[in-house]
Amino acid sequence: MLSFLFFLVFLIPLCVFSFSWWLVPSLLFFITFVYMFFFPYFFCWGSLGSLFGCDVISYGLIFLSFWICVLMILASESVNRSSYFPGFFLFVVISLMIMLYLAFSSIDLLSFYVFFESSLIPTLFLILGWGYQPERVQAGIYLLFYTLLASLPLLVGILFVYHSLGSLCLFLLGDFFCGSWIFYLCMVLAFLIKMPMFLVHLWLPSAHVEAPVSGSMVLAGILLKLGGYGLFRVFPLLISNFFGFGFVWIVISLVGGVFVSLFCMRQTDLKSLIAYSSVAHMGMVIGGIMIFNYWGACGSFALMVAHGLCSSGLFCLSNISYERLGSRSLLINSGLMAFMPSMAMWWFLLSSCNMAAPPSLNLLGEISLLSGLVSWSWLLMIVLVFVSFFSAAYSIYMYSYSQHGSYFSGIYCCSLGYSREFLLLFLHWFPLNFIILSADVAVLWL
Repeated sequence: MLSFLFFLVFLIPLCVFSFSWWLVPSLLFFITFVYMFFFPYFFCWGSLGSLFGCDVISYGLIFLSFWICVLMILASESVNRSSYFPGFFLFVVISLMIMLYLAFSSIDLLSFYVFFESSLIPTLFLILGWGYQPERVQAGIYLLFYTLLASLPLLVGILFVYHSLGSLCLFLLGDFFCGSWIFYLCMVLAFLIKMPMFLVHLWLPSAHVEAPVSGSMVLAGILLKLGGYGLFRVFPLLISNFFGFGFVWIVISLVGGVFVSLFCMRQTDLKSLIAYSSVAHMGMVIGGIMIFNYWGACGSFALMVAHGLCSSGLFCLSNISYERLGSRSLLINSGLMAFMPSMAMWWFLLSSCNMAAPPSLNLLGEISLLSGLVSWSWLLMIVLVFVSFFSAAYSIYMYSYSQHGSYFSGIYCCSLGYSREFLLLFLHWFPLNFIILSADVAVLWL
């Protein structure tokens, strides 16, 4: 694991050179390709060192982090074209990648906490430095305070575990017993806010709307997954004592998913619509993790990876339209099929993935989650019907309203995409639809 870490650290000095804008993503593509061959086939911890290791959950999310960070640079060509501090931008992206790599590969709960919180700093730089509107300062403060509010109780809980067990190693947490519900809240609340769960989700839409395309991609693609990964890691501490508490989060998340889906149906901002759809999808993931069964855990992992690729691709599409039209409003971004005919197919493909159409990985994740949640309680079928229906409804609404209809009268020409943009969208869509061919990686890892 240290070899990949050193590779990332030695990319940082390259950021000062003018030719680094294409060299850095090329090297990141190379290291992603090399990392592909380190898959832990025995479905247990491997590549172990004193502080770092990797199992299948870590592997999938680290690979996703590498992939999204390369595509972030590919999507942010406007930063290089306008010479808006491209070297510092590359430094922030690589720093963020290092923090995510260390967080996902930590085998110690305290080091995971440190890197979990450290990933907030480069994200804040992305939003404040390259965001679009003056409101980005308020969005950054929202992000900071929502996340930090629940982080101190988590630190206190981790120190309490260390005081009781004498170790924070993830392999040795299974025999811990503590009957306090306050301890339970301390351990899960920070991760639920990070995901984010309904009722504590208000930081997410504002952060997405004000962030640049790279900030939106990393927020939707990876940072929301840190919450789910953290829940996977702390549940050995909680599973024997708090099995009955899960229904609270399941009900809040799934009923909240229905409400958020209704919010999506009346959004006029493309980015805001995609951000709210993330909250609805993450509600299903929280439900799957909280039921403590095999189908729920597998479905949650598969949907986290699928959502990371699909949501990131949709943010890229909205940014491609924004760069041409200067607006993200659906009132102006209508009739795009006539304005950008070459992008209409990508809108269709990624919108259909967003509603879990086959053969996307979203379908595999949602089928597993539906099976797990309904086996836990058949009453959840009522809520899940609405979540699935509205998921399709707002995806069709987004596609039909943006592609069809009369286009904005201020447009006097049509626009083609760059080959860079087609490559960017293909690299989101291809893994999303072809990972399902080796679905055993997503559902046989426990």
